[in-house]
Parts: sequence; C-alpha cells; structure tokens
Amino acid sequence: MAKKGSRILVGLTCEVCKSQNYVVEKNKINTTSSLKLKKYCKRCKKHTMHKEKKKLG
Repeated sequence: MAKKGSRILVGLTCEVCKSQNYVVEKNKINTTSSLKLKKYCKRCKKHTMHKEKKKLG
C-alpha cells in the first residue's frame, strides 16, 4: 500500500462568517506557511478569503 507522505488535510474557514467550507490537502514540506485562498462561501453567497484553520486526520 502506498504511503501518503508529507501531505496533510487542512480545513479552510471563511474569514467573514467563520464557517468551514472546504477541506484540502497541503504539502507541509513545500508550503510551510498557512494557506489563504479566495474561495466561494455558500453561507455568504460571495467570494471571500478563506484561511487554513485546523489540521484534520
């Protein structure tokens, strides 16, 4: 069975309404800083900044 390696699961949380909308994988060796992406928030119904909130799994 293949190893997962240096990838971890990260939750992305909306900075406006604080709801967790996305779960993405991140390479912790290449990306040492926290993620900050502009994504669509279903609760706000517009594009807002989402930042890495907590590590999963």
